[in-house]
Amino acid sequence: MGPLGFADAQPNLPDTPIGWVERSEAQHRPHDLIWGLTPDALPAHAPLWAHQVAQAGLPVVVRRAVPVPGRIPVGLRGATRAERLAAWLAPTAVVQQRTPENLRIAEGCRDLPVFDTLARVQTLLDDLGLPWGPTGAAGYELACGWPALHAGSDLDLLVRCDVPLPRDQARALLASLQAQALCRLDILLETPHGGVALADWAGRTARVLLKTDAGPCLVDDPWQRERAA
Repeated sequence: MGPLGFADAQPNLPDTPIGWVERSEAQHRPHDLIWGLTPDALPAHAPLWAHQVAQAGLPVVVRRAVPVPGRIPVGLRGATRAERLAAWLAPTAVVQQRTPENLRIAEGCRDLPVFDTLARVQTLLDDLGLPWGPTGAAGYELACGWPALHAGSDLDLLVRCDVPLPRDQARALLASLQAQALCRLDILLETPHGGVALADWAGRTARVLLKTDAGPCLVDDPWQRERAA
């Protein structure tokens, strides 16, 4: 095994993958996980750990970036929070893809607060009637089996919210989720124009931070991009 434990890592792919998207149908969105990055696609300055990730066949995450024709913006994660690398991947190189909403608790998950919390909040989120799923370290571990979590990890969640969510409903949702949580929650509402933190939208400030492909901006309505400051 390599110094970071990547050498023996293999993607945890089911025999009949439910929710997987074939390359021809793929619409690569931020937080999707995709397989197909090889060492030759890494930037010239890529460190050793990034080459180990690519050689192990581990997935990379689609990141937000200004679109470049014929390239998917991706990010690699290593064994520590400091090990993150931006790269680009050709769509033709993608062999499989998983979206956050296709990831759920499965048998064999480690006994960690993040997974316990995910199991506790699942019904609340299902009742929203909106697509949702885990992202970050939890999504990564569920998708490929690589042990990205530890006992103090946050649970990152994404909720696809194409229509406006009233702020009073956002506050009620956040309170209900926090009441069930055994770890810190970091929940992102994905609007047609970018992502806004549920905690920010549930707050009292007039403007909130919207994460877009072109970078973050302050808005008073995340569902109406033209109102950005």
